[in-house]
Amino acid sequence: MKNLKKLLLLAALTLSAATAAAQDPETDWANFGRFEAENAALAASPEVVLMGNSITEGWIRLRPGFFAENGYVSRAISGQTTSQMLVRFRADVVELHPRIVVICAGTNDIARNTGRISLEHILDNLQSMVELARANGIRPILCSVPPAGAFGWRPELKPAQDIVRLNGMIRAYADAEGIPYVDYHTPMAAADGSMNADYTKDGVHPTEAGYAVMERILPPVVKRVQAEIGK
Repeated sequence: MKNLKKLLLLAALTLSAATAAAQDPETDWANFGRFEAENAALAASPEVVLMGNSITEGWIRLRPGFFAENGYVSRAISGQTTSQMLVRFRADVVELHPRIVVICAGTNDIARNTGRISLEHILDNLQSMVELARANGIRPILCSVPPAGAFGWRPELKPAQDIVRLNGMIRAYADAEGIPYVDYHTPMAAADGSMNADYTKDGVHPTEAGYAVMERILPPVVKRVQAEIGK
């Protein structure tokens, strides 16, 4: 009984601390500060900005040459949800004046990193980012959420089928709006909807082998859009 009380007290204190942090007026919830200096230091507008989470952030960390060779700039932040990305979209995409933005998001929404959110509202956030881009003359490209069968930080969740459903919604929206759609899920998924073990160590984040698959898929789509708008 004493141990149970201690566990309940610890859980209450942890929740209280997390709630206080979320309500702290000094907290940069959307993490505007992450790229503030880099944005200010840009000498020219980037050709292509990649907006995303740790999957994109890990990509530029492991494969910086790929980004440099293709003129891609990352504005991805590990752990972020579409709600956070939407809040900082103007600062980290629109105000950089790229010609193209590649949006790859949704994993952390399904993991409930900033709380429970429906698939429909995840799509709403993605649609809002697309609309912001288009209103400012930026061509959007939407990506599938990569496969995942479990989240190490949220082991109680079983995300594989939610990811499949969300990807279907993203693709349907992209098709209806004439937006290019990049499908990472199909070539990287195992039969059960998890990420193929050849491409990941933790089931969520690609290894270099996983990024090699993605690197075969994204550039042709970007180049097609560049050709349409005139490079």
